[in-house]
Amino acid sequence: MAALPRGARHLRAAGPAPTERGGLRLGRPVIRRLPFAYLVTAAVLPLLLLALLAGRLTLGAAPAPLIGSAAPDFALADLDGNPVRLADLRGRPVIVNFWASYCASCVEEFPLLKTAMTQHRADGLAVVGIVFQDRSEAARAFMARMQATWPAAMDVTGEVAQSYGVFAPPESFFIDRQGRVAGRQIGELSRGDLTRQLGLIIGKE
Repeated sequence: MAALPRGARHLRAAGPAPTERGGLRLGRPVIRRLPFAYLVTAAVLPLLLLALLAGRLTLGAAPAPLIGSAAPDFALADLDGNPVRLADLRGRPVIVNFWASYCASCVEEFPLLKTAMTQHRADGLAVVGIVFQDRSEAARAFMARMQATWPAAMDVTGEVAQSYGVFAPPESFFIDRQGRVAGRQIGELSRGDLTRQLGLIIGKE
């Protein structure tokens, strides 16, 4: 085997030269580093989402600050333009139910509210629905489909939901005859939940 010239040995030891393929010169891959701001955002965003979720779950388990306090009054218009005022219901037990047509849990909840109204008609039970971030056309169709007969008020500005601390539907407040919030249900009402909450406002003068 013939000896390679000194220059040739030097090139061989340095490794293979870049090759060309399809007119493109191929060499070592270039690794681009992401900007520091992107890395920080990618690290912090999941933590923020977890914190928000934890806050929502904690809110559902913690005592509601409205319990025992006067229910925030409101004056809204229902889907037919008729006035709906909480103050007009003073002296009656009231369920204020925040709902929306896109809320799957509300579909399960409405029949329970209908039954409660029938069973406690003699007790003067009133149900007031507050439409949460929804269109009036969709809300009207939902009420018709569920054959709900109680007033559904449009909270156009969202001020009523804010005064009650509502983040998402469904959420219900049980108001006694004196206008105080006796119970709060965050999330869907079960039959047992409804019975327990009604016990706080029915039959109590």
